[in-house]
Amino acid sequence: MDEQRPTRRGRRRDRLVYLGSHPVLFALLAATRRAPVRRIGRIVLVHDAAPFADALRRVPLDRSAERTTAGAARRATGGDGFLFDQDGAGHRQTRRGAASVFGADGVARLRPVWLEVLRRRLAPLGDGGEVDVVDLVAELSGASTAAMLDVSVPAHALTAAARSAAALAARGHLPGLRWPGRARRDRAATASAAAELTRLLGGPADEAARAGMLAVASINTTVAAIPRAVAWCADDRLWPAADRADSRTVLVAELLRVTAPSPVLPRVVAGAAEPTSTAELAGTRLRAGDRLLLVARHAARADAPHPNPDAPVPVAVGHLVFGTGAHHCPGARLAHAQLDDVLAALAPYRPVVTGARVDRRSALPGWARLTVRATR
Repeated sequence: MDEQRPTRRGRRRDRLVYLGSHPVLFALLAATRRAPVRRIGRIVLVHDAAPFADALRRVPLDRSAERTTAGAARRATGGDGFLFDQDGAGHRQTRRGAASVFGADGVARLRPVWLEVLRRRLAPLGDGGEVDVVDLVAELSGASTAAMLDVSVPAHALTAAARSAAALAARGHLPGLRWPGRARRDRAATASAAAELTRLLGGPADEAARAGMLAVASINTTVAAIPRAVAWCADDRLWPAADRADSRTVLVAELLRVTAPSPVLPRVVAGAAEPTSTAELAGTRLRAGDRLLLVARHAARADAPHPNPDAPVPVAVGHLVFGTGAHHCPGARLAHAQLDDVLAALAPYRPVVTGARVDRRSALPGWARLTVRATR
């Protein structure tokens, strides 16, 4: 096999996670892609980088509204939205606290946890066996999050609880048919999942809810992103770049760009944007209560070009998968570090994908199973 000639199978396989898990959402995004901003009734879809960044930096947003990221966080954890629905001084204080968790020192403290999981779980590749990358990452993210929160919880149990809570909470703002009675059943199931997550984490209710929010955010994006990135790396024969530290850093950013773990950021325009105001995006006037669907995967150019460590997109564009402005994702450093170490550990084996199954129940597009075996 010629390692230096990339294929384009990675994008074809990755498209399956959207078609299999969120087909209505994917169809809506594809149908409106040509316009930088498109209004459909009270929904405003934002695709291009400039209006996407403008919406997050300048447009007044109702950060406590239902059917937003903060709303999903509250449903998933049974508490407030913590980082997601705060603003002003309270948000700045919370982010300073989060910096100790997600900053360089925090990542360095957690790194031995996931390196031990990688060493142990990847050992079968050296003996000709197969490894399910999704199950591996489920343990890796659960163990890292438990260490981050300083709780003694089995890794797989924490991951399962966080993913279940997020999947049920996300149903409320995904497009699709609503069967009679479904909303009521979903609310009951979400409340039960949130209670199980906070019970698992223990401690006072408000502290458990905040810990649950961090667990939901960290675990779900990690389990969605890393297996998809590994599949893309295997399908497009990117392992030589993953085997070198200098090119791997660029490759990690490119893979996070094209996988865009949180492809859409749902927001609601705040009451300050009255019909007579000048709040607008790319010529589209915004009204209070408008629901914004900020398409991070399009703003970051996840749909093109292919990941290329030799010709990456500008960093400022690719980093939009983590948002921008005061509310950008504080876990970006952690995401880069974990994917970097996973690719470094896998690269010497030059693995290929032997089996894959889409997760049709997850909050974020991803794989339910992704098995690989070594070619070296």
